[in-house]
Amino acid sequence: MPQIVGINRVGLWALYMKEVRRFLKVQTQTIWAPAVTTLLFLVIFTVALGREGREVLGVPFASFVAPGLIVMGMMQNAFANSSFSLLSGKIQGTIIDLLMPPLSPGELMTGIIAAAVTRAVAVGFTVALAMALWPGVSLGLAHPWAIVWFGLMGAVMLALLGLATSIWAEKFDHNAAITNFIIAPLSLLSGTFYVIENLAPAFQAVSRANPFFYVISGFRYGFLGQSDIGQGGDVLLAAIGIAAFNALMALGVYALLRSGWKLKS
Repeated sequence: MPQIVGINRVGLWALYMKEVRRFLKVQTQTIWAPAVTTLLFLVIFTVALGREGREVLGVPFASFVAPGLIVMGMMQNAFANSSFSLLSGKIQGTIIDLLMPPLSPGELMTGIIAAAVTRAVAVGFTVALAMALWPGVSLGLAHPWAIVWFGLMGAVMLALLGLATSIWAEKFDHNAAITNFIIAPLSLLSGTFYVIENLAPAFQAVSRANPFFYVISGFRYGFLGQSDIGQGGDVLLAAIGIAAFNALMALGVYALLRSGWKLKS
């Protein structure tokens, strides 16, 4: 009987393609609808707050808010994709299809996270294209490395959180609770629509404790060359910090998958 030594590349690729094809099959809902929703955010907030040539960080309000909306859409869709994977299997009774194949916990986690990041990147490109064509929005490339790094790190962070939610949740209501009471507040209170200098010191401290703030500000730095975090050295420290935070989350999710908690019982 043949034995799989090292990484099961065939199984990992099959899982990744299964997850990617799942969201591509309904791409109207998974890619195009988020782009439309994010564009509506841009229109509403630009009309409400961007009148009379208002500028933030030296750029028009629309150009300030656009990068934050792009990466926010990427992060939310990474969470939506990975949080559905195991939970749908639990509810439909098909979880065995993911647990029985010869995939290690690390391979299972990698396949699901990679597919979630793929969806996030697809949404990011779609939203960015729509915003680039929108009047009043200018998306320059001041620091491309920051766009790539913070975009991917933000997607990985929410994909890991989504997978942890998928392991813990027993019904879609549990998933919705995480979305409504954790993801949405952290997204909206992360400096997407404002600079934290406008907040009271106590609320600035709260914002700086929010990992979403560093992802959104770092991503914005890639387009505008400025951010709430600061300049070059501060942004680099934030990039390293987000990577370390993701590494800790990955270890925690790996431990959950390996234990079989709420999956094999």
